[in-house]
Amino acid sequence: MLLSVDWDAFSGTRELVFDAPIWGTRDRPHDRDAAWWTRTLRRGGTAWDALDADYPLYPGWETIAQYAGVPAYVALSHADAWAWLEQYPGHDVLNVDSHHDLASLSGDPRRVRPGNWAGLGLSAGLIRTYTCAYPAWHAHLPVAEGFDLPRTRTELGALLPADVQARTTLRRQPEAQGVWPDAAQVTSLLLVQSPAWTSPAHDDTFMQVVRGVEATPLSEPLGRPRPCTVGHGEVYTQT
Repeated sequence: MLLSVDWDAFSGTRELVFDAPIWGTRDRPHDRDAAWWTRTLRRGGTAWDALDADYPLYPGWETIAQYAGVPAYVALSHADAWAWLEQYPGHDVLNVDSHHDLASLSGDPRRVRPGNWAGLGLSAGLIRTYTCAYPAWHAHLPVAEGFDLPRTRTELGALLPADVQARTTLRRQPEAQGVWPDAAQVTSLLLVQSPAWTSPAHDDTFMQVVRGVEATPLSEPLGRPRPCTVGHGEVYTQT
């Protein structure tokens, strides 16, 4: 099987955070970087850790270390997963993610994007079966896809062909994070940063995980230097 892990399964948000990207965001350069500066300044911060109260790093990411030795890759976005699928076609895919990545209501549905790579991979025969495992913290966040799985499944019913739906499973990770496959079952691992959805305060930890499994870049993760303020709120970066 193939194992995909989106960092937004761990770099998440608490309930009722009004500017959280989980409510809906695009994936432009501004969304990946400057939007996080704005969130930091709203909280009176001069460094990324001002985000921590509203954007915690949830546990479970430590488990990824067990896959050291498995052929591993890292990507900025799940739009880059296509090259990974082409390298390992026809496998079952387990995707640990805050989004199902099966279909999107915006943009060209035929173009591979972070929100539809899995659905297109199923339709193209690059994926045999697909399981999205939502993180446990979705159980406490009503706006999240993984909060109400029957609702999410119903929404997908109008977007996916019947044969794709039949090969798709949605589930939520238990609090104990007990559904990770054994390393011997994993043919390849893909780690995805998704910086439009993940706090820059957690970039160092993400890169620690990437180095731990010696992941090869499909696309380079984004390095986001710490924002600081001077004068009348001007922003400069500090490396």
